[in-house]
Amino acid sequence: MSQLPTPIDSFLKHKADTGMQCGNYSIDIPELKPGQQYRFHFDMTACVGCHCCEVACNEQNGNPAEIKWRRVGEMETGHFPNVLQLFNSMSCNHCIDPACLNGCPTNSYIKLDNGIVYHVDEDCIGCQYCTWNCPYEVPVFHEERGIVTKCHMCVDKLEAGQTPACVQACPAGAIQIEVVDKEEWIRSDMAKEGVAPHLPDISITKPTTRYTLPELPEGEEIRPADEHILKPAHPEFPLVFMTVLTQMSVGGFLALFFGELLHLLGLDLPAPSLWMVLAVLAPAAVGLPLSALHLGRPILAVTAMKNLKTSWLSREAAALGVYAGGVTLLAGIYYLGAPAWLRLLVEIPVAVLGIYGIYAQSMIYRIPARPAWNRKSTTLRFFGTGYLGLLLVAVVLAILGETRSLLALMAPTLMLGMAQMYLIYEETLFYKYLDEENPLYYQLSRTKRLLEEHFGHLKRARLLSLGIFAIALPMLAIVFAAAGLDTPAAWLLAFAFLGATASELLGRYLFYTTVVPLGLAGNFFAGNQRH
Repeated sequence: MSQLPTPIDSFLKHKADTGMQCGNYSIDIPELKPGQQYRFHFDMTACVGCHCCEVACNEQNGNPAEIKWRRVGEMETGHFPNVLQLFNSMSCNHCIDPACLNGCPTNSYIKLDNGIVYHVDEDCIGCQYCTWNCPYEVPVFHEERGIVTKCHMCVDKLEAGQTPACVQACPAGAIQIEVVDKEEWIRSDMAKEGVAPHLPDISITKPTTRYTLPELPEGEEIRPADEHILKPAHPEFPLVFMTVLTQMSVGGFLALFFGELLHLLGLDLPAPSLWMVLAVLAPAAVGLPLSALHLGRPILAVTAMKNLKTSWLSREAAALGVYAGGVTLLAGIYYLGAPAWLRLLVEIPVAVLGIYGIYAQSMIYRIPARPAWNRKSTTLRFFGTGYLGLLLVAVVLAILGETRSLLALMAPTLMLGMAQMYLIYEETLFYKYLDEENPLYYQLSRTKRLLEEHFGHLKRARLLSLGIFAIALPMLAIVFAAAGLDTPAAWLLAFAFLGATASELLGRYLFYTTVVPLGLAGNFFAGNQRH
C-alpha cells in the first residue's frame, strides 16, 4: 500500500512548484548583467506578522535584541467586523540613490557592484547622520560598538549561493531576492511596484524593494497601528549647545568685521579690540569640541571632513574648523598690534567661511526624511541666532565704555531678535493652518502635537524669554547707554545676553525633540532607531 505524503513532503513539493526561497536552500536567481542589481521582494499578502525575519536577522548577524536591521511594521484598515491588518517587513531597500551614502561624512557607505548598500564599520565615527538622512530609518546606532550598523542583504551568504537569513526564516515565503534592471525600474516599474501604504516618497532615494499588495478597500483609511504612540525625539544635547554656540560666534565675528570695515572707511568709531576677538572666539572654542560628544567614536572626529563632495556635515565641519582657526590667528594678529588693513584682509575669508559654515550647518537638517526640519525657516533660524554674538560684543563694548559703537551695534541686534520672534510666529501659523491634503501631514501634525501638547509650556517660555531678553532688555540698555549710565547698561546687556542664550538653547532643544521622521509605519519594535 502506498504511503501518504507527509506534511514536509507537501511543503517541499509546494516550494518546488512555486519557487519559494524560504528554507535553508541554495538561491536560484540569474547572474547579474550590466545595469542590474539584487533587491528584495516583499509579498504583503503572504506576511503573517510573526517577526521570524527579525529574529533570524539578529541571530545571523550577532545583534542584540535592541538592534533591528529588519523590522515589521503594522497597519490596519476598515471597521469592526470588516477589518484588515497589514504587515510590512522592511530592512535596507538598497536604494539606487541612497541618502545614507550621500550624506555620510566619512564615506562609510559603499554601493557594491551587485547593488547592495554596504556599511564599512571600520570607517564609521557614529555621528548617526545617516539615521536622520534615511527616509526609512534603516541604519541603526549600535551603542556598545559606538557605530551605526545596517542590513547588507547577507552578502556573504549570497556570494555562497544561499538566501539571506530573513528569506530563509520566513515561513510564508513573503520575502525573496530578485534581480532588477535599474533603468527600467526607475522609468516605469518603481511607481507601480515600489510603493506601499505609509512609505516615503520613492523619488527621495529610489528604493529597489518590490511590493505585492493585497486589494485594499477603496477610500478606506489605512492607519499605522502605532499612531496612538507619540514620543519626543532624541534631544541631542551636544548638538543643541554646539549649534547655538557656533552661530553665536559667527554672528559676533560679523559684528567685529563690519566694525573694522566702518573704522577703515573713516567713520568716527573706534576699531575693534583684542577683547572683542577673544569674546567671539570663546563660543566656537567651546562649541566645536562639544560636537564630538555626539559621536559614538569621538576619537575619529577629524575624519568627519572626508566627504566634502556630497556631505553637508563634512562641509560644516571643515568650514567651521577653519573658521575657528582663522579667528585664533586673528587674535594673534590683534595681540601683535598689526595695522587695520592687515586685520581686515584676514577677516574677509574668515567671515566667508563662518557664513558658509552656518549655511552648511542648516543644510544638514534640510532633509526630506525629517519634514519639520526641511523648511527654509531652519536656515533663517540658524542665521538669526547670530544676534547672540552681537549681544556678546555689545557687552564687551559696554564694559570698555565704547558707547557710540554700542549704540550703533544695537540696531542690527534688535532687528535679528525681532526676526527670531517672527520665525516663531511663522511656525505657529504654519502648524495652525496645516493642510490635511499635505502628503507629509501625518508627520507634521504629530510635530504640531508635540509642540502644543507635550512641550506647550516650554514653547510659551521660549516666546516670553525671547521677547524679554532679545528685545525688551536691550532696548532698555540703549536708553541707559544714551543717558551715560554705562555700568547699568553693561549689567543689563550681560543679563540680556545670558537670558537670550538660554532662550535659544531652549528653542534648539524644541527643534530636536519635536521632529517626527518618516520611516516605517507601525514600527513598534524600532529598537535603537533615534525616535
